[in-house]
Amino acid sequence: MTTNSSPQLWLYDTTLRDGTQREGLSVSIEDKLRIARRLDQLGIPFIEGGWPGANPKDVQFFWQLQEDPLKQAEIVAFCSTRRPNSIAATEPMLQDILAAGTRWVTIFGKSWDLHVTTGLKTTLEENLAMIRDTIEYLRSQGRRIIYDAEHWFDGYKHNRDYALQTLEAAIASGAEWLVLCDTNGGTLPHEISQIVQDVVQVTGDWVSGTGDWELGTRKDSSQSSMPQIGIHTHNDSEMAVANAIAAVMAGAKMVQGTINGYGERCGNANLCSLIPNLQLKAGYSCITEDQLTQLTEASRFVSEVVNLAPDEHAPFVGRSAFAHKGGIHVSAVERNPLTYEHIQPEQVGNRRRIVISEQSGLSNVLAKARSFGIELDQQKAEAREILQRLKDLESEGFQFEAAEASFVLLMHEALGGRQKFFEVKGFQVHCDLIEGKETSNALATVKVAVDGKNILEAAEGNGPVAALDAALRKALVNFYPQIATFDFTDYKVRILNGHTGTAAKTRVLVESGNGRQRWTTVGVSTNILAASYQAVVEGLEYGLLLHSQAEAALKASS
Repeated sequence: MTTNSSPQLWLYDTTLRDGTQREGLSVSIEDKLRIARRLDQLGIPFIEGGWPGANPKDVQFFWQLQEDPLKQAEIVAFCSTRRPNSIAATEPMLQDILAAGTRWVTIFGKSWDLHVTTGLKTTLEENLAMIRDTIEYLRSQGRRIIYDAEHWFDGYKHNRDYALQTLEAAIASGAEWLVLCDTNGGTLPHEISQIVQDVVQVTGDWVSGTGDWELGTRKDSSQSSMPQIGIHTHNDSEMAVANAIAAVMAGAKMVQGTINGYGERCGNANLCSLIPNLQLKAGYSCITEDQLTQLTEASRFVSEVVNLAPDEHAPFVGRSAFAHKGGIHVSAVERNPLTYEHIQPEQVGNRRRIVISEQSGLSNVLAKARSFGIELDQQKAEAREILQRLKDLESEGFQFEAAEASFVLLMHEALGGRQKFFEVKGFQVHCDLIEGKETSNALATVKVAVDGKNILEAAEGNGPVAALDAALRKALVNFYPQIATFDFTDYKVRILNGHTGTAAKTRVLVESGNGRQRWTTVGVSTNILAASYQAVVEGLEYGLLLHSQAEAALKASS
């Protein structure tokens, strides 16, 4: 819990640059702008927008933010030091940085002598000159500098003296932040802690005048206070979050990371884990409590924009982060959530979920029913009937922990209150596969009864499930216009007993949505079309149930 006296920690998001280096992740200018504004709303102080000049997309991104700036966040341009044996003032890439119009610029430079001699193919002294010249030039143009010490920890372990000289060059030239980067992601927390403590001590001695200061006084006398230390970690050893926390405990005041831990190779430090750990547990002030409650929503928003499935089991923000499955656990959580929850899910905008499965006890069923506004009496037969029906169906291959909408319909049926919106009398699907063509056409015919009227409709699709869904919607939309707003958002198929080959039983999960809510339904059969049919039909039925409940609530309130 933070208070007014909680130490301030500065967050620096690099989702729009480092995050987009993840394999399979690509964003448009519009995507980047939407993410930047969402991070701004979340209260992130520094948002790295990209490398102006590296590609037209980043140039356009910075131009658009000049026209319509963020509310509170500083947008930061990113760039390397000048090239060897050149002059910063005539370096074209630095002109692109200035054209981006940001107050803050992050410059990265080499800390590891191996990279200087092998990667840059220049001398150690020239690398120091590159750092000095670049920062001095940008400072002369009115920019404030964050210096990212690339490969810092590897460089320190191989040649401590030279690595410290690179920081000394950055400080003397006017850098306000020194960010230590575990670029290869191979350092362990105890090493991070020791090295950060050393850097904090040494840089403090330099500025106070008690240590060796080979480079003389700072070029920029207006920035005479001691530069602050930051941390930038990668997750190649599954240590990014732990390493960042270790650095903060050792004296770092800035944490760089990405939403959902997106990044190259194994990713970057995950801000969705770092923020609540540092704020709720370590007592640092990162964002406001109200902004913290937006964290889960922000995580899912970013995953939607970059078109990657959310990690359901992610700490703090995952759908399963506060999910309880075992009957004993559920019973205890119902009495006191502290028994199995390390924080209140609402603090990060998440919610508690009671998972329904064949391992469930009666307490799971009662709690799950309650979460959907259904009060069950554990002394009555209906509750135990639902539990037995649940266990019977899951033994056949159904899975309700991932298909809560189907479980709600099951509960309504057991209680005798399942509303019959329509009845499917039968369907046929015909597929044409033409040799030499990559695509196939499918035609589905369905017979549906609504209010005693029989409707026969046909529709085409690029596959049998798409055709069946289209035919069902076509048959029902005149009776239920809201169906036009329902969409498929995901379709998953799982083979349950693969040893039986093509005769295997198949489980199909269909996720549907109406623009405001999402729900998942399940079907199981040895016939993949029959399994898909069950899931599709229940998806439409549950969507109609939600619409009916919303209308009833509106009438009751008016």
